[in-house]
Amino acid sequence: MTDTMAEITAAVTQGRSGATDAARARLQELWDELGPGGDPFYRCVLAHYQADLFADPAEALVWDIRALDAAATVTDEDVQAHSAGLGIAGFYPSLHLNLADNFRRLGSFSAAAEQIAAARERQDALADDGYGAMIRQAIDGVAEAIERRSTERRTTAPGVG
Repeated sequence: MTDTMAEITAAVTQGRSGATDAARARLQELWDELGPGGDPFYRCVLAHYQADLFADPAEALVWDIRALDAAATVTDEDVQAHSAGLGIAGFYPSLHLNLADNFRRLGSFSAAAEQIAAARERQDALADDGYGAMIRQAIDGVAEAIERRSTERRTTAPGVG
């Protein structure tokens, strides 16, 4: 039996080291293995990371939508089975942030503004730590880019560029 989270982590590490094509292919294989009825936590995490491996915001958007859809069926118990102390609420600010950023890059500023508002509404679920601060700062940065009607990729955005 495969340790799905270890496989996802290995593919993400591979992608971050520059082998994005191989990482995307491996994550796609894992996605196909999970199938539509697969563990929603794995589906959420995998789709969230897969989105970061696409420079094209339209391709990334597809995966970010999949991540948000999967998150809707994840419970806190599902998350805690994989990482004690975490809850699904803490995932939503980042998920909405990524959707907002991709909509913005595609020039869909109204949809981007809706998603950044959703990220802000849920940012209280973020811990008061480095990760929480990074996401809050990114929310502010994307909101400013939306106001400027910028479609440029943010230099601080995760993923390939």
